[in-house]
Amino acid sequence: MSPSGPSHEPGHERGFPVRAGGVQRKVVLVTRATRLEELVARHNTVAQARFYLEHLGANFSDYVDEDAAYRSSLARVLATLEVWGRYQRVDRLLVPNFLFAPSDIVVALGQDGLVANVMKYLEGQPLIGINPEPSRWDGILLPFAPDDLALLLPEVAAQGRCEKAVTMAEARLADGQVLRAVNDLFIGPRSHTSALYELSHQGQSELQSSSGLIVSTGLGSTAWMKSVITGSVAIACALEHCRTQPDYRPMPWDTPKLEFAVREPFRSRTSEVGLVHGFVGPTSPLRIRSRMPDGGVIFSDGLEADFLRFAAGMEATISVSATVGHLVV
Repeated sequence: MSPSGPSHEPGHERGFPVRAGGVQRKVVLVTRATRLEELVARHNTVAQARFYLEHLGANFSDYVDEDAAYRSSLARVLATLEVWGRYQRVDRLLVPNFLFAPSDIVVALGQDGLVANVMKYLEGQPLIGINPEPSRWDGILLPFAPDDLALLLPEVAAQGRCEKAVTMAEARLADGQVLRAVNDLFIGPRSHTSALYELSHQGQSELQSSSGLIVSTGLGSTAWMKSVITGSVAIACALEHCRTQPDYRPMPWDTPKLEFAVREPFRSRTSEVGLVHGFVGPTSPLRIRSRMPDGGVIFSDGLEADFLRFAAGMEATISVSATVGHLVV
């Protein structure tokens, strides 16, 4: 039994096939606190949370509406899981230390970021993204509504549902620590200072000073990497008076390679700017050795709390992860 919730035994009499190939399929539901719940946890009561926000001129009703929509979606998902039988609810904060069974079906109820931050801790289990409020969230990774779950689960359990493969990135330190990313890895300083490191790729190596590196997967190339490349190209074209700008084309989600870019590289007597962009394949990893006395980090998918310490002397190898994400579509 998880500290975050009960585990329910299967009930065949209620109409759901919960076995596939003789294996009992448990559903793990990953949820997240709403903004309102986080505010109440900080300010103790709803009234104090309201006073805090309205004192700042914010719209408190938006927080209330979001919370109500999430609770409504959660109630519908839980009703389906009660009929299904065996399930377990886990808060997203516990996911890094949660042990998923190989036969688990994982459901994430939240924004796209929740799906990404769950997927990187899975080992090939199918992941279903549920959009709790389509009018609020675009839901690129959330193709389903709460009411779709009743039809989805039997198909997924019987391996009869299509899944989209998602390539992941992996940062591995010399001491064995590993961090995966579904969208991108950031390597650099925790604060707004310069990142100092030695970068090596495909036989080329140089000392650099920059605001950090981004390494993106195919999925990540549609977001942060796209903005970095688009901004760099726009500046270069403005300086060269280009009439048209090259169109950046993101990679498909299952592309077995990664794209890296150095942010704001600085040339000096001790730092170079030659190795600022490239691709990482199965046989061409990216190696980075930290020269930052303190404050160097590697974090993934925009979640700064999920990081590896990257202090002076540490070496990180960035490569395509052998584990592939499986998003139910």
